[in-house]
Amino acid sequence: MRVLVSGATGLVGEALTQALEERGDTPVLLSRRPGTENEARVVWNPAAGVLDPAALDGVAAVVHLAGENVSDGRWSEAKKQRILDSRVNGTRLLAEAIAAARTKPGVLVSASAMGYYGDTGDAVVDEASPAGSGFLAEVCQQWEAATAPAEAAGVRTVHYRIGLVLSADGGALAKMLAPFKAGLGGPLGNGRMWMSWISIDDLVRGILHCIDTESLAGPVNAVAPHPVTNRDFTKALGRVLRRPTLFPVPAPAIRLLFGEMGEALLLSSARVHPTRLSASGYHFAHPEIGVALQALLREDS
Repeated sequence: MRVLVSGATGLVGEALTQALEERGDTPVLLSRRPGTENEARVVWNPAAGVLDPAALDGVAAVVHLAGENVSDGRWSEAKKQRILDSRVNGTRLLAEAIAAARTKPGVLVSASAMGYYGDTGDAVVDEASPAGSGFLAEVCQQWEAATAPAEAAGVRTVHYRIGLVLSADGGALAKMLAPFKAGLGGPLGNGRMWMSWISIDDLVRGILHCIDTESLAGPVNAVAPHPVTNRDFTKALGRVLRRPTLFPVPAPAIRLLFGEMGEALLLSSARVHPTRLSASGYHFAHPEIGVALQALLREDS
């Protein structure tokens, strides 16, 4: 099966392309640059609105992961516009090309985020919960709505609402390792905010499950079944690394350093449950935070 993947050079995209190859599928990279003779690649230019629908012929599934990094520095107004445009414009262009393709793929798995629900405090939310408020919630709503052309053309579409991705190779966990290994780790703010996380392995296996499971369409929360508070996450990471976690980072310092981005990504609370993924028969390799961190950091711990 040929699977078109955008964002294939990112943390998740690289892991997904490897998993596709391991199970005998052919990943086709959606890229701004032409590939080599040995690469299966489709060229697009989302900024210019260029993507030939004919290039999708023979593609059985599409996984759309591309988008501006939301955690890379403070959010200026220009940065926020890039975050929005990179998701909405690219997704709409891809969905329109899918709709116009002579032979349409059977499924589009389009990344979204748990930011859809906003700051939910201690409340448990799942796919039936309404959208929240704030910048990330607004981005996620427009991001998901941009798939409408593909859905209207009859293509099964999954909005894969991704939680905090844990990987030793990149992302938030990789950034935490140096201070935690030095014994300088600690909770953020009051540590009571909920963290809805997922291991990179379960994230990728979940994408494959969404491709293969015809009953799945619409929103699917890509989070482990057992979210934890930031304080409990901090303790679990300290135990795995065998280091103390005695240095909290005060909320005012986070707001001063990171502004709106720090408030939205580091201090907000998201207690999200993967109701639809679990109900569809998906079995998590890493349902508990301790198990996940041990598996991810086995070589480092």
